[in-house]
Amino acid sequence: MPFKASQTASKWGARVATTLALATALALAACSGGGGSAGTSNGTLGVSITDAPACGFDAVNVTVSTVRVHTSSSATEGDAGWVDIAVNRKINLLQLNNGVLDKIGEVPLQAGKYTQLRLVLDPNTGAGLANSVLLSGQTNETPLITPSAVQSGIKLVHEFTVVAGQRADVLLDFDACKSVVRRGNGSYALKPVIQAIPFVLNGIDGYVDPALLAAGVTVTAQQNGAIVRATAPSATTGEFFLARLPVGSYDVVLTANDHASAVIAAVPVSSTTSVSVLSTVGAPIALPASASNTVSGTAILNPTSATDVAYVQALQRVGSSTPVATIRWVAADDSATPAGSYSLSLPTAAPLLGQYSSSLPIGLVAQTARAGLYSIGGVAAGYQSQSVDVDISGAGAIQNFVLAPL
Repeated sequence: MPFKASQTASKWGARVATTLALATALALAACSGGGGSAGTSNGTLGVSITDAPACGFDAVNVTVSTVRVHTSSSATEGDAGWVDIAVNRKINLLQLNNGVLDKIGEVPLQAGKYTQLRLVLDPNTGAGLANSVLLSGQTNETPLITPSAVQSGIKLVHEFTVVAGQRADVLLDFDACKSVVRRGNGSYALKPVIQAIPFVLNGIDGYVDPALLAAGVTVTAQQNGAIVRATAPSATTGEFFLARLPVGSYDVVLTANDHASAVIAAVPVSSTTSVSVLSTVGAPIALPASASNTVSGTAILNPTSATDVAYVQALQRVGSSTPVATIRWVAADDSATPAGSYSLSLPTAAPLLGQYSSSLPIGLVAQTARAGLYSIGGVAAGYQSQSVDVDISGAGAIQNFVLAPL
């Protein structure tokens, strides 16, 4: 039956109330300097953190020292005018998946416009591991290398306004899957991929078949192949929630290891409080099993960069008029031999396509003409993207990329 607006408000109001009640709230106001723009009265800034799914990890731990805010987007670390929120807490990002939030702090701020946030992490020093990963199936943490630039503050230029007597909330969406890069020597490094997004209650809800939960199922909201939000379904119920989306239309892409991919096109998010529902617990989304072939090679930056990393992504045009969908992506390993090695395992079966409808279930139809056809692209911030079409329906492919600056 169609999902009613009243059901949306009740269900997600209860979920968020529970989430915030369970979240560890720190209300610390360690202000370092004036930091406010024009205005004499204070409002309040609240900062929360959440996560997209991480690939192949049971835990991704980061120790957040401080969140810093400034009125100037160009302010450097040593400039005056910063206001600090002291956090000093180790956070497992994977506990914040599927719309869950952790309220990490708040601070009084002078009313006005602010345009920069910085997330400051503790370094790995001494016997304890401030930042680490726990590989699936293992019991010992592996150090997560954090460059000095990360420790001095991950710069997030994000404009928000504090109104006197009111509260402004900012959510830091930390994409652990893209942020953790495996090195060829077996170590792991942090290349932070974080969005500062509005704190709003809306999104896209649904269920996947529990049989997919052991296959690494991932659900993403995309626009023209660009991933806006990603999540992994609940490990017990199969429910997923793509939370806090800007108002607009999205293609929801479901992928799982050794299964065909599926796209539900033109899913609306009509307001900052609306929730679109794609499936129910009684009729979850299923993906048929599929053989897989591999696209591999190298992706290197020329010249190399101390801060940026190359990614390789596999896109697929699922229908004749449907925008492309990102099916898989991976960071190239610039310390491997050969340098910049990557590997993507992709399904050969026909992808499924459905059009959004408020009447459930949504029908998914196999697009046989698109089976095994992908566009493989190499991308990196500040570099020219490259892409090539491949057909892996009969065998895998090797594709190398050398990315030049823009």
